[in-house]
Amino acid sequence: MSLLIGDNQVVSIHYTLTNEAGQVIDSSQDQDPLTYLHGAQNIIPGLEKALVGKVVGDKLQVVVQPNEGYGEIDPRMVQNVDIAAFQGIDQVEVGMIFEAQAQDGSTQRIMIKALEGDQVTIDANHPLAGVVLHFDVEITHIREATKEEIAHGHVH
Repeated sequence: MSLLIGDNQVVSIHYTLTNEAGQVIDSSQDQDPLTYLHGAQNIIPGLEKALVGKVVGDKLQVVVQPNEGYGEIDPRMVQNVDIAAFQGIDQVEVGMIFEAQAQDGSTQRIMIKALEGDQVTIDANHPLAGVVLHFDVEITHIREATKEEIAHGHVH
């Protein structure tokens, strides 16, 4: 009997992720498949939900709305700061990405969105926030997770 994808199973998939315009954002093709622990929030919720009950060999197309992907764009995550905040950096340019410490102590990725005089517009939203995601997926392997993998919340 084939295993059906469900919680506490290790699942391997090949995928291609595109945006609404069909541009490839990410893909596992020509690489090892993505392997994750189902039910442990290791992948975005919309994709995880779509894979429940599938078996090895299944191929599917999944459209994930932002609320089940990387979230909507949060305007509070876009701020203007003085260029002095980037002291020690020779040339601050639009598109540059930095890591900063968030208020809760976690690492936060910020992107330079605009420059105007001494003001820099930064955006700490995930780069795929607000984006409708299109996945082409093929399930390549399913197995029961070990007790250790379940306890740790990820594949070993």
